[in-house]
Amino acid sequence: MNSFITPPADETSAQRAELARLVDGLVSGDGMHSTAIEPLYLIRCETPGEMTYGVHKPALCIIVQGGKEVRLADELYCYDPLHYLVVSVTLPVAGCVVRASSTEPYICIRLDIDPSLIAGLISETEPLMASGEPDGRGLYLDRIDAPLLDATLRLVRLLGNPKDIPVLAPLALREIFYRLLCGPQGRHLQDVALQGSQSHRVNRAIDWLNHNYVEPLRIDELARRVNLSSSSLHHRFKALTAMSPLQYQKQLRLQEARRLLMAEGLEVSAAGYRVGYESPSQFSREYSRLFGASPVKDMARLRSIA
Repeated sequence: MNSFITPPADETSAQRAELARLVDGLVSGDGMHSTAIEPLYLIRCETPGEMTYGVHKPALCIIVQGGKEVRLADELYCYDPLHYLVVSVTLPVAGCVVRASSTEPYICIRLDIDPSLIAGLISETEPLMASGEPDGRGLYLDRIDAPLLDATLRLVRLLGNPKDIPVLAPLALREIFYRLLCGPQGRHLQDVALQGSQSHRVNRAIDWLNHNYVEPLRIDELARRVNLSSSSLHHRFKALTAMSPLQYQKQLRLQEARRLLMAEGLEVSAAGYRVGYESPSQFSREYSRLFGASPVKDMARLRSIA
């Protein structure tokens, strides 16, 4: 069982405290709130909850108060105000706020990653990057430091001065992502953005799957589409996502089916068919394996707590 402790006082404590005050004053109620700075979202939650499932787009997430668990396939990542999380490729994940209260709500800052900004920074900073082929996940945690937190604080402060946003927000965003690229695991973020790298080609395969997950998956055809051998695609895909391409596709299908069942009230067989399942029994088996209950029981439980 993972546990969270109150972060010790350090040079970032005052920055985190100010960020918590700013966000709490800027948002009205729990949830994820968009801002006047397009890639910036502010997230607040007063109560711990159960695992929620979704497809996470590339982003930087910084918790300034509280704690969260994120599950990628069979891997569990626990992070808190001392660490930041980077998602460098689109991933189906599950997340759960595990530390929050009305007096100290969970507060998180999310910055969606702009590939063109990363590519531009790489062209300027590549000599600073470590060499060698990365083989890490498309989701990783690292310890936050004062310079990164300071740049984030300056970005959030701009929300109180809207006239400054057009000029100063791009500068703060560049600094934030520059510091990520120069960080201990920045090579992983860099490699996904580099044209021609294996990770960039796998990212193209990931993008194709997200737009065509209903279609039958033929690995040889997908590998040709992104100019990789079938074995290279399988190996690097699993290294980035912790899943095979087929497992990734199943997650996309099942998450969309769950949304259809809940939001549109479809019958179980219709939801399975809509996302590409021809066998209702196979759909129910795989749904139960991912979500821990059959579609009918899962829907009854979700509707009872909605």
